[in-house]
Amino acid sequence: MPGPIITSITRPFWDAAKRGELLLPFCDDCGQFFFYPRLHCPHCWSDRVGWKRGSGRGTVKSFSRIHRAGHFAWQPVTPYTLLLVRLEEGPTMLSQLASTPGVALAVGDPLRLRCVTVGKFTLPFFELDKSAG
Repeated sequence: MPGPIITSITRPFWDAAKRGELLLPFCDDCGQFFFYPRLHCPHCWSDRVGWKRGSGRGTVKSFSRIHRAGHFAWQPVTPYTLLLVRLEEGPTMLSQLASTPGVALAVGDPLRLRCVTVGKFTLPFFELDKSAG
């Protein structure tokens, strides 16, 4: 399976996923979380950015069930569900639902992080959070 391209900028994010954690970029100047990892804050353009552990919780912002994969290597695992997750900390993250493909899903449903090993990578997927009230 094709996996992420890990760079010096994104390595902390992927190392955290291996530990089952969500690490998010954070701006030391304006105090905002952001995603995807980069060298400057997209809110205030400061280069004083670091990392903070995220809660691993969010809600479904949008989703799409994939029946025909965009890359041939993913075809054997179809159908699967891609998610836009609105993280509790504010940013939106593209991810995948870590459950059976037929699970009922709606915009606004609560989610929690579930890191899944796919090939040689550990990826930050999400699952429905049935404990959320």
